[in-house]
Amino acid sequence: MASAPLHDVTSRGFASDNYSGVHPEILEAIAQANHGHQIAYGEDQYTARLGEVLEGHFGAGIEYFPVFNGTGANVVALQSLLPRWGAVVCATTAHINVDENGAPERMGGIKLLPVPTDNGKLTPELIDLEAWGYGDEHRAQPLAVSITQSTELGTVYTPEEVRAIADHVHAKGMKLHMDGSRLANAAATLGLPLRAFTRDAGVDILSFGGTKNGLIFGEIVVALNPEAAPGLIYLRKMSMQLASKMRFMSAQFIALLEGDLWLRSASHSNAMAQRLRSAVEGLPGVEITQDTQSNGVFAILPEGVADAVREKFRFYDWDAGRREVRWMCSFDTTEADVDAFAAALRAELGA
Repeated sequence: MASAPLHDVTSRGFASDNYSGVHPEILEAIAQANHGHQIAYGEDQYTARLGEVLEGHFGAGIEYFPVFNGTGANVVALQSLLPRWGAVVCATTAHINVDENGAPERMGGIKLLPVPTDNGKLTPELIDLEAWGYGDEHRAQPLAVSITQSTELGTVYTPEEVRAIADHVHAKGMKLHMDGSRLANAAATLGLPLRAFTRDAGVDILSFGGTKNGLIFGEIVVALNPEAAPGLIYLRKMSMQLASKMRFMSAQFIALLEGDLWLRSASHSNAMAQRLRSAVEGLPGVEITQDTQSNGVFAILPEGVADAVREKFRFYDWDAGRREVRWMCSFDTTEADVDAFAAALRAELGA
């Protein structure tokens, strides 16, 4: 007999799309894969089928490497692009720079060259602030750029913006990585297939996210231009990202990507973020700080309000110094969740 849950199953929050549970269709896919024996380390039928599904989204000739988590995906992907003396230009807000505990630099041996941005998005002009010093033995060589889609500030690159970056960095002999932990959310916003703003826009390698879109665990390093990213099969193992029972990673991604689950879930979380923004925008003392193009809302609140509301709904400070907070929606966020949160915020504001 199953024991009762250890947590309050009615608890809801807006802290992170990692807080949500697993989509029921993903759980079902795992259960279906959990019969009999399959060859370990990716030689199973599910991982083979995953390759066919990914080619349906990105085209033939790609290479793909399921890994455990987003940090692992980013470190493995970036290592494949660079010699030991290479450096990566990124936004100061990039996950690889802020939220990965130095893993790209400590574990990957990669120097990061962060550039300040207003909205989390790089441009060719911003990249050039750090893309210099070629041939100077005293400077780590800027040989790759990493952009995030959608960005850590909830903004989205258009295909034209990605192409402009790709053309610019390729002309300099650099390579382009995309951190796509919320790639599905960007596709939902743009109304475009995944390939349109990745491979077709000149991205060399992609960290494709699943955890923030309803999976238990798992991301995929997708080499869209395999010639630019040699050695991934070895780097994944060296980086402790090779799963023995890989069929359970692959089964999740098949369920996510074979049909429209990826788009349904991302579209819903985006829609809930828009509902949340509409519910709080214009309240006294509330200042929305970023365009809401994905599943996150960023706002500045009056002194003391955030902590008061957090007694009912968990969420994070984004920039505590300016009282800026971040509210994230998930595939399972409901309209009732949003409305209850907005009501709690209004009550604290006396609105």
